[in-house]
Amino acid sequence: MAVQTKNYSMYINGEWSGSELDTMDVVNPSNGEVIGTVPYGGENEAEQAVDAAYEAFQSWSELTAYDRAGYLEKLNQLMLDNQEEMAEIMTLEMGKPINESRGEVKYAASFLKWFAEEGKRIYGETIPTHAAGKRLQVWKKPVGVVTAITPWNFPAAMLTRKMGPALASGCTFIMKPSSDSPLTAVKLMELVEEAGFPKGVVNLLTGSSSKIAKVSMENKKVRKVTFTGSTEVGKTLIRQSADQVKKLSLELGGHAPLVVLDDADIDQAVEGTVASKFRNSGQTCICANRVYVQEGIYDEFVEKLTAAVKELKVGDGMDESNQIGPLINQDGLDKVKRHVDDAVSKGAQVEVGGETVTEYEGLFYQPTVIKDVNQSMVVMQEETFGPVTPVEKITSDEEAVKVANDTPFGLAAYVFTENVSRGTQLIEKLDFGIVGWNNGAPSAAQVPFGGMKESGIGREGGHEGIEEFVESQYVSIGMK
Repeated sequence: MAVQTKNYSMYINGEWSGSELDTMDVVNPSNGEVIGTVPYGGENEAEQAVDAAYEAFQSWSELTAYDRAGYLEKLNQLMLDNQEEMAEIMTLEMGKPINESRGEVKYAASFLKWFAEEGKRIYGETIPTHAAGKRLQVWKKPVGVVTAITPWNFPAAMLTRKMGPALASGCTFIMKPSSDSPLTAVKLMELVEEAGFPKGVVNLLTGSSSKIAKVSMENKKVRKVTFTGSTEVGKTLIRQSADQVKKLSLELGGHAPLVVLDDADIDQAVEGTVASKFRNSGQTCICANRVYVQEGIYDEFVEKLTAAVKELKVGDGMDESNQIGPLINQDGLDKVKRHVDDAVSKGAQVEVGGETVTEYEGLFYQPTVIKDVNQSMVVMQEETFGPVTPVEKITSDEEAVKVANDTPFGLAAYVFTENVSRGTQLIEKLDFGIVGWNNGAPSAAQVPFGGMKESGIGREGGHEGIEEFVESQYVSIGMK
């Protein structure tokens, strides 16, 4: 089923709204066609959503964890039942190859299933007393109203990874998706309505990110903001949160190193590099952005990687045979071109790719491998967010650690080695929240996702993910 060009709506307090507002176009980056519009909401709509979520909080938080789990389990099943439609919407609005979009819908639904169960395991404590006549306990309470601001590159999973634990713990929820890919969120909200969530428990805002975020940061009824996006915006939110000491979860920028040591299985390392680097056309925060290969296997690795990348097919994501879709917008494409041009001007050699794709109207760039790069090149200092793999030669494990950690970011890293002792010691020295060891695809609902240094605060997923949405309340009980 293809999405028809039409006007979509926001969802506030159980009602579809925003028809009276100005609209924003949603554009298919594969061909530049407008596939729909959404309301351009601002401060007034954000205040309405906050009030609705605040009013719904008391009754929602008083439900049992099993009752809340029932809603999440129903939404999980509805997502799976509507997998194909959601995947097509996703591909049309942000270009992701359709098979990847189908995978994302399943991945997104898995967070609802996981946190439906985790909500039943928010345990308090009874602590041995230090004095007769007292009982010491720790209770867990939901934070309150939560606003989630999410990016365009995973328009379903970034929402459910936040929404699942928030709702399971008893919080109410306001979602603000990226203006580049809001239609997946609209479809998700349709399923929320179908699942029967009470009014005000889940709300959807589209429009001005700055104005909606301003309300969330300044309105005292919002007790937590969870954000996935750039480190620059994350730092702004930290500063804005200070006035109210508002609780934050931040999943920010990355610049992931991928290290291949000389005892690695080269074929496995190539496969892992392709899986990590070229997923979503290189537009993920945990993509391998810089590859470091030990000198003894460098030439063989580059040769095999180049051969594998040559097999990748570029084109419209709705064609199931394509593996590389478009960049999200012109700025993204320009950044990729700038990184490659800078590397070549400083002596790097393009083994495959290195050019925009001219046979299509959309924002496509050829899957690219560059060898003989060095640390002076922009591609090794900035996150590219595109289908470009720069490969640098290293001489030792010590050098691998040094260059890998030489970044303000610490989200994800990858290491390929067959030696358990060697791999363990190297990984222990890496300052990254996620490490794929002989594995280019580490994400899952049941594991913690988040970074060190300037890559964020807090964790999403796993049993840690729900702790971000609860407060510990210590209760000292005097007994007669």
